[in-house]
Amino acid sequence: MADELFQLYQDVVLEHNRHPRNYVVLEAATHHGRGYNPLCGDRIELMLDVDDSGVIRAVGFQGDSCAIATASASLLTEVLQDATLARARELMAAFRSTLAGEPQPLPEALEPLRAVRQFPSRIKCANLPWASLEAALAGDEVASTEEPFRHGT
Repeated sequence: MADELFQLYQDVVLEHNRHPRNYVVLEAATHHGRGYNPLCGDRIELMLDVDDSGVIRAVGFQGDSCAIATASASLLTEVLQDATLARARELMAAFRSTLAGEPQPLPEALEPLRAVRQFPSRIKCANLPWASLEAALAGDEVASTEEPFRHGT
């Protein structure tokens, strides 16, 4: 099973790095978050267009990052499409807990990223887009992988 998960992880990371989903600038974004990893220089900007009822109608990202951060951002945008802000916070908490070694249920699309736990030095890479999401939801705009997540979600 571990070998199958690792192979799936490799395949998904490579596919999403080569062909990232939602790699666009959202001109009408209502929420922006920028994540930065000072150890490697990776940067991810996440943009959300949230309607008045709190539903994410569009999500996009831009950035200069490694394959893992790019794939994580691409997958994040797919699972956030048409989600509520409350669901986005739940997903963020579950994903971070999983990478911290406390497995949580994740949407099937995010399952391959569980394998990042096998590479502790790459956990910050996978978390970078999620730090960007936290910044966007908090209205902070900028987050760093060197700072702890602040909002307890």
